[in-house]
Amino acid sequence: MKVLVVRPMEMPEVQEIDHTLSAMQELVGGTIQAVYPFDDPVALVCNDEGKLLGLPWNRTLTDDHGVPYDIVCGTFFVAGLKEDDFASLTEQQIEKYQDKYSHEMILSVPKQPEAHKKPMKKEKHEHER
Repeated sequence: MKVLVVRPMEMPEVQEIDHTLSAMQELVGGTIQAVYPFDDPVALVCNDEGKLLGLPWNRTLTDDHGVPYDIVCGTFFVAGLKEDDFASLTEQQIEKYQDKYSHEMILSVPKQPEAHKKPMKKEKHEHER
């Protein structure tokens, strides 16, 4: 099955994958979730627990006006749809989504050290000793 793979901070690439659940799970690094944010007969398939696992931010999902409403975390792929199953993308779909995801990347900001959460030592004043 020909899909478009989108990894965080990388250009999207066309890849041929086996049409099996295990191949799809391996590609996204866990259980899969399909979302359908586009009018085209395509699915965006991502790691179902990407946010919970703290996977890196990848790309945004936007409404019809281009306003972001969600972020996909971790590697995902775009696949075509047929009746009740995933299918290879058409050449037109590949071109459309490759163009879309080539021009958008999200920078993940590393977590700051949690020094501010450490309890501070309380100094004893002269009258407390």
